[in-house]
Amino acid sequence: MDHYLKASTQTCIWGYFDALCEPVLTINSGDIVTIDSVSGGPNVIPPKEFYTPPELKEIHALGVPQVPGHILTGPVAVKGAKRGQVLEVNILEVNLRQDWGYNFIRPLSGALPYDFNEEIHMNIPLDKQNMVANLPWGLELPLSPFFGVMGVSPPKGWGRISSIMPRAHGGNIDNKELVPGTTLYLPIFNDGAHFSVGDGHGAQGDGEVCVTAIETALQGKFQLTVRDDLDYIYPQAETPTHFITMGMDPDLDVCSEMALRNMIDLIKLKTNITTAEAYTLCSLAADLRVTQVVNGCKGVHMMIKKDYTQ
Repeated sequence: MDHYLKASTQTCIWGYFDALCEPVLTINSGDIVTIDSVSGGPNVIPPKEFYTPPELKEIHALGVPQVPGHILTGPVAVKGAKRGQVLEVNILEVNLRQDWGYNFIRPLSGALPYDFNEEIHMNIPLDKQNMVANLPWGLELPLSPFFGVMGVSPPKGWGRISSIMPRAHGGNIDNKELVPGTTLYLPIFNDGAHFSVGDGHGAQGDGEVCVTAIETALQGKFQLTVRDDLDYIYPQAETPTHFITMGMDPDLDVCSEMALRNMIDLIKLKTNITTAEAYTLCSLAADLRVTQVVNGCKGVHMMIKKDYTQ
């Protein structure tokens, strides 16, 4: 069955994940849901000649949170989802909802926190027909839209947590590989899973070094399936050609170790080779990549071709 979840003041949460949030939609495992998202505060709205989804201004009218965070659409509950299972998120489509995006540099943030003493905002026209962003200095940058935030509700004991820092529940992963045709696997911490999305990106480099990508409003189509045959305790993903493991922590070294150990475990699960042999294969054929360095908990992901694990 197909469902549609519109972004609105009733279906969006600004700035946090919380296991106590009530679902705004409930679906069956295997159903497809199309979800609208919006992004940004009042200070990023461009001139009137650009289209802005009206619900964004309606959300603004309720008041801007004192603590920074993302506007999330959801949560979506999946019937039958139980703690300890895994939510399979098949990303079927990701489409632009508006003809502009924005980027900003914020003092005391990003990979170079002390290099800029004033906040700098940049509005960026988006050409949906040609799928390019028109940057102010004349460059046409190809678009590759994806959701920076995809996550389930965190453990109840965590309480209300910021949407900015990615952790075991997913959240602000900011992995540019998670485009249509890929699958994200999220460990479930609460019955129903409670899946939310937001932080639409038109384009982003690995690292997202100035804090923001091309932030924009997106519409995503997802198939959400409960998996009781997987025991992943940390987010993983796959593209048509690669497996992806992840690590998130304030320390990039720890991130790398997490992604590597998760990849070794994944390789052993899919082959009959030893831990040492899987470690060697990672050194010879897998790639460690910096996902982002700006979200408090930084991110590293490791990719290996599926052909090497058969």
